[in-house]
Amino acid sequence: MSHKTPIYSKGQPIKYQATHLNKENAKPKFLNDKTESKTNCQEIKKSGSCKNTGKVLSINTNAHNVQTNSRNGHSSTNEKDQVKEQTKTESVGSESKKTWTLQDFDIGIPLGKGKFGNVYLAREKKSKYIIALKVLFKDAILNLNNEHQVRREIEIQTHLRHPNILRMYGYFHDEARVYLILEYAPGGACYKELMASKDKRFSEERTAKYITQIAEALKYCHSKKVIHRDIKPENLLLGAKGEIKIADFGWSVHAPSSRRSTLCGTLDYLSPEMVHGKTHNETVDLWSLGVLCYEFLVGRPPFQSTTYDDTYRKISKAIYSVPTFVSENATDLIRKLLVVNPNARLGLEYILVHPWILQYKDKPNTVQ
Repeated sequence: MSHKTPIYSKGQPIKYQATHLNKENAKPKFLNDKTESKTNCQEIKKSGSCKNTGKVLSINTNAHNVQTNSRNGHSSTNEKDQVKEQTKTESVGSESKKTWTLQDFDIGIPLGKGKFGNVYLAREKKSKYIIALKVLFKDAILNLNNEHQVRREIEIQTHLRHPNILRMYGYFHDEARVYLILEYAPGGACYKELMASKDKRFSEERTAKYITQIAEALKYCHSKKVIHRDIKPENLLLGAKGEIKIADFGWSVHAPSSRRSTLCGTLDYLSPEMVHGKTHNETVDLWSLGVLCYEFLVGRPPFQSTTYDDTYRKISKAIYSVPTFVSENATDLIRKLLVVNPNARLGLEYILVHPWILQYKDKPNTVQ
């Protein structure tokens, strides 16, 4: 069973494509700035006028106020009472506040398409700052009952600051859409790079570099009591220097209590405790990191099977084999992460000093 489609997500992830920029990735090519930007802006606004009025999604960007029902993943009544309509976001590239509208941006070429909307290359008119503008259609979000997921993504991602996490500078909305102002990752989707690689797998050096960066990012997230819960190639982007950017926090949760029971994520990356419907904590990200490491090195997920039931069975008992072409040190790391007992999985601080990771740590960065 391929892991491409999340079986529990009600919406499909946006597929992000690479778009190469000119000198030092600083100046994107906007085809005929005045006319092309205007045309793309009109395309975005097809479904409604661009006014900050009408029915809106309730969004609160205070991550510390996130409360979620641990049974169904929906927002609690208390949370909904706290949430208010907001259009103020961080000024692009700074910490100051500003109320944004679509007219503040030149809209460039489409970068990707998803079930809830599209992503566009964009440029803030005043500063000329390049961003990715993710446009989500409210009707699609509400019809699929995913308001809580979008709200949570904004609440959490706007508060995260790490070089290997895609920055969300802020958001604004109009009658029909929610706009997310995101850091632009010119390298595009990691999944696309993986599929284009020989045998659909990366070298051990490249994999070790990526796992290191993701582990650093997760260590930061966990220090903020944020569990990602959906680490996989499709949710990773590549920056201008080839560095990893964790990009999708739709299934993430701010969980100070450390225990969750919501079933979410992608089948091939689900941990045994999630498969069995047990409560889980940040150790689910350690399991996902092990699955990711395996797929990067082998070219397929470790528990991939022809049926859902067989995949469940393999995950629940950690039944998999590592090909002989994978090095002994890499195999050791995978085996220390893909452990049924969550408490026995190798912690992030130990991953970062694992012999296989250290083997490539001081080598010049050739991952581009």
